[in-house]
Parts: sequence; structure tokens; C-alpha cells
Amino acid sequence: MNVVWWIVAGVLAAAFLGAGLMKLSQPRKKLADSGMGWVEDFSDGAVKGIGGLEVLGALGLILPAALDIAPVLVPLAATGLALVMAGAAVTHARRREPQMIVANIVLLALAAFVAWGRFGPYAF
Repeated sequence: MNVVWWIVAGVLAAAFLGAGLMKLSQPRKKLADSGMGWVEDFSDGAVKGIGGLEVLGALGLILPAALDIAPVLVPLAATGLALVMAGAAVTHARRREPQMIVANIVLLALAAFVAWGRFGPYAF
């Protein structure tokens, strides 16, 4: 069963690493033009901050356990990413973007699954 948590954590890490790097590397205007209309509601610094949190969360899902250095950081990173997705769902609800809310809830559920498993029965 441990393999399931590694796979889910890996998929989440890939998704959040890609999303976070995109937010960090592209200007807010380009992100808005590519379909991320929510960035218009936030400052440049806030968008970069969200991207930074996503990158750090992605790294925190994999590296602590893989390197066996403070593996308790894995469920903490998963919890942090779940909170980021809760905030994203609220933002999309305010903007009346139901398709994005579904994606946020799926990512939130996967992050909560990793947090539950790594804090509980499948801790390192």
C-alpha cells in the first residue's frame, strides 16, 4: 500500500511543480491571456507567492522521504497544498468558474489522502 502513497505523491508533485514553475516564470499578463483569468484578482507578488508555495509543496512531497531527512515534512507539505487548493476553490467559486472548482477539489482530495496516509497508518 505504501506504493500507492508514493504514486499519488509523485503525481501531485509533478502537477504542482509544473503549475508553480509556470506561475513563477511567466508574467501575470501572459498567464491571464492563457486562460488563468483569476490572476487579474491578485497582485504580481501574490501570483509569484502562490507559485512559490506550489513549488515548495511539490518538493516537500518527495524529497524529505526520498532523502530520509525529516520525512514528517511530507504530510505537512500535503496539508499545505490542500490548503492552497481550498483557497483556489474559493477564488474560482467567487469567479463562478465551476470547471476549475472540480479540478481544485480533486487535487485537494489527493493532497488530503497523502496527508492522512503519511500522518497516520503509512507514516515513514
